[in-house]
Amino acid sequence: MGSQMARSLSETGRDVVVFDKLTYAGDRANLEGVKHDFVEACVCDGSAVRAAMDGVDVVIHMAAESHVENSLHEPDQFLQTNVVGARVMLSEACAAGVEQFVHVSTDEVFGQALPDEYFGPNAPMKPGNAYAASKVGAEALVHAWRHTYDYPVTMVRCTNNFGPRQHPEKAIPCWILAGLGGGPIPVHGEGVAVRDWLYVEDFARGVIAALDGWQDGATWHFAGRNHRQNKQMADNICQLLGASGLQFGPERTGQDYRYALDDEYTRSALGWRPQVSVEDALHSTIDWYRTHGQRWGR
Repeated sequence: MGSQMARSLSETGRDVVVFDKLTYAGDRANLEGVKHDFVEACVCDGSAVRAAMDGVDVVIHMAAESHVENSLHEPDQFLQTNVVGARVMLSEACAAGVEQFVHVSTDEVFGQALPDEYFGPNAPMKPGNAYAASKVGAEALVHAWRHTYDYPVTMVRCTNNFGPRQHPEKAIPCWILAGLGGGPIPVHGEGVAVRDWLYVEDFARGVIAALDGWQDGATWHFAGRNHRQNKQMADNICQLLGASGLQFGPERTGQDYRYALDDEYTRSALGWRPQVSVEDALHSTIDWYRTHGQRWGR
């Protein structure tokens, strides 16, 4: 998501500074062909963040530990990066007088949705895992900075993004790489968990629309409206690649069986909606991993 955001911003003619710790999930190669300045540092490092804010008029805060499975075993790292890091970013941007601050959150803050339930921007938050709880904590800090300092922070929540350059710890690149190797494709439990899939280019376009149509204190939801069970999405990839089939394993601890955002206001106010179908997005994503899969050693 970060590399696509940098790419999309650069294509609009903006000057881009990428600030990244380059953990195991980061790779400078993801920014090939993107005009940008790069700062390798941690969002919890106040002095590094302060220096990077010089001359900046917009911050899009996307840095986070994001793999739910890891948060079950190493929650402290998630609290440090996602909560303390958000506090540092807010503090330094506010002090530097950065004019626009976009905090990127997730549909997971609301926890599990019932079959016909959709969460609007002001729905109660009931996180179901440590990752989601850390993102709730970060959102609480955003509200505190809005209230205390009248700081113009905009909040963004989105459904499951996918596309080129995503680390294979995430579902779709994991399934694609397994399929390219002939399969089988691994799926948690019986594969009945439902996710709403959104192509990463459409999400980045939405964030830029929020910048252009700026509303102080707004909360924007970006949803793909492509709800599918994990086994359906994995089987789609299996069929596209001619893989050997699906392999069902243990269910993930504390699995949330459905996430769902109501993004009607976003679509109405910003004139945004996804432009790339899931089918076309999958073909593009598969083509990218077919060429670049050797990065992770299939």
